[in-house]
Amino acid sequence: MANLILTTYLITGSNRGIGLEYCRQLNERGEKVIATCRSTSEELDDIGVRVEEGVDVASGESVLSLKEKLKGIRIDVLIHNAGIAEFNSLSNLDPESVMRQFQVNALSPLCFTQALIGNLGQGSKIALMSSRMGSIDDNTSGSSYGYRMSKVALCMVGKSLSIDLKTKGISVVVLHPGLVRTRMTRFVENGITTEQSVKGLIARIDSLKLDNTGQFLHSNGQTLPW
Repeated sequence: MANLILTTYLITGSNRGIGLEYCRQLNERGEKVIATCRSTSEELDDIGVRVEEGVDVASGESVLSLKEKLKGIRIDVLIHNAGIAEFNSLSNLDPESVMRQFQVNALSPLCFTQALIGNLGQGSKIALMSSRMGSIDDNTSGSSYGYRMSKVALCMVGKSLSIDLKTKGISVVVLHPGLVRTRMTRFVENGITTEQSVKGLIARIDSLKLDNTGQFLHSNGQTLPW
């Protein structure tokens, strides 16, 4: 019998919400999962995947420490899920909040990818969790300056990475999870469950290849406008 080659997924922001559900669903289908987070949770520990806590994506020292722990380990799929959302309207604009969201939501995934590029290789995939609020064309309600701006920047990160990494055989997708009932959305009543969202997100990642690298997709498969 041929040896079964498992796919290794690394997921940031894994202790709750969508990140936690990624870990649960991928583990259930037999994948190898490395879950990173600042602090673990009972729910994450109960899944039984490899947990690397103390990982703050906005801390260069933290990311370099993780890089050392992962030396020699190939990452087949890197899922940038960690992110923050802070509300900024025109009347209560907070420049420090805007910059904090840029740091966590856009710059950190780029630096994290650059730090772990040696763990990626031909056939690896990168998924960046953006938002429909990162679409300029789709913005019909305004406000949310820091979050919107940081997610637009993340979309540009994804698009540039898809071009720069194509020659290395690494494909990239930017994803919108849908409106999901999580703590970040204050468990909005008309949102979908994390189970529904992640099922679609995994399907999008499974179908990712070099031929369709660089797209901005809804978890339901819809192509979103930039």
